Amino acid sequence: MDEHGRTRRDFLKVGLVTAAAAALGPGVIKPVGLWAAEPQIKGPIKVGYQAVLSGTLAGYGEFHKMGAVMAVEEINAAGGIGGAKLEMEIRDSTLAAPASIQNARYFVDSWGADFLAGVDSSGQALALAPVVGQLDRILMVTHAATEKLTEDEVFKKGIKQVFRICTPTYQDGNAAAFVAKDLPAKTWATISPKYEYGYTCWNMFKDTLGKLKSGIQFTAESWAPFGTTDFRPHINTIMDANPEGLYSTEWAGELITMMKQAKQAGMFEKIKHVMLPVGAAMDVLEGLGSEMPDNIWISGRYFFLYPDSPQNKDWVARFQKRWNHFPAYVSETGYSTMFAFKKAVEAAGSKETAKVIQALEGMELDSPAGHRVFRKEDHQAMYDVPWGLTKADPKYPFKIMGKQVVIPAKECFNRPPFEGEGTKPPFKS
Repeated sequence: MDEHGRTRRDFLKVGLVTAAAAALGPGVIKPVGLWAAEPQIKGPIKVGYQAVLSGTLAGYGEFHKMGAVMAVEEINAAGGIGGAKLEMEIRDSTLAAPASIQNARYFVDSWGADFLAGVDSSGQALALAPVVGQLDRILMVTHAATEKLTEDEVFKKGIKQVFRICTPTYQDGNAAAFVAKDLPAKTWATISPKYEYGYTCWNMFKDTLGKLKSGIQFTAESWAPFGTTDFRPHINTIMDANPEGLYSTEWAGELITMMKQAKQAGMFEKIKHVMLPVGAAMDVLEGLGSEMPDNIWISGRYFFLYPDSPQNKDWVARFQKRWNHFPAYVSETGYSTMFAFKKAVEAAGSKETAKVIQALEGMELDSPAGHRVFRKEDHQAMYDVPWGLTKADPKYPFKIMGKQVVIPAKECFNRPPFEGEGTKPPFKS
């Protein structure tokens, strides 16, 4: 035992931690303390994570899990959070609001979660907001995109426990409109989900594009209920309207089905400008493979070839080595969520909810997706994600983004106080 009371066992543990951290590369923070010796923060630190792990959208949950598990492994290998071990449990959220609430209560009341994360559905996110306020646990949303979560629940109602690390509907609606204004199409139609997310994005797209470009017409809407497998009636409705552009927020397996049936119907021979706000999801790109047409505008919450930074390239390489797969956008948001918790807890010197909220507000985070800033007013992470045109590349068995257009978040995200002049794009400055 040395003069600080550390034993040979402690030194051996530190040696293993340091060696593991070094093997993980420059993107991983090196240990700052001995979690086995004198943890700065009483652990373990427990994160309850939920995502859809069943049904036709189950692929999303598996991608969430890959990113979150990888982050837990790296953080613990590098000494944990403030010297405390990070633990995570993942449960299937399905897409039903009651299931997500049941999960949150289980995580906090039975498992002892310090933090909550995940959530794919906008409806679930809105249902969870008041619950996490009652439970007094921070929820970091990694996929659900409704702007009402941060505008209404956080900013207007003051539920400070809710944060979002992924891009919201502003990327899907407003940013899409900025891209669309430079296209020759003047008539647009949609096939989109018949629920909150679909309605919100289409309305945002219409409102913003109408401000950006004169003479635009929106000629047809066809709303597909959740679980739709036969899109032919919706496709026929759109083709009868004969628009120049199609905008669709269908996602996951339903988007794959719609695209295949649209191709069979000859839709892409008639409609030359197609925009898919979540078409850059890895399950969609892989599911369609070569059947994804070229020159389709796609986006997401992250795309593995953007940004072209050493940190992102290093992370994608480590992800491929760990999982033999390219990361999906929910992999990145799940991964970065764990590092956001780590940075905030260490800055707060505590895992107490109120102190970590204070640390997260305005916090900057360098992540594979780029530089994020958690906006203090509404707890929305600000970062840039590209829109891009699909193209084939012999290096990949699926279509990737070729030409890319980046609409900066500061230009397309709504701004507090979210009502009145100067709160919705386009902005004068």
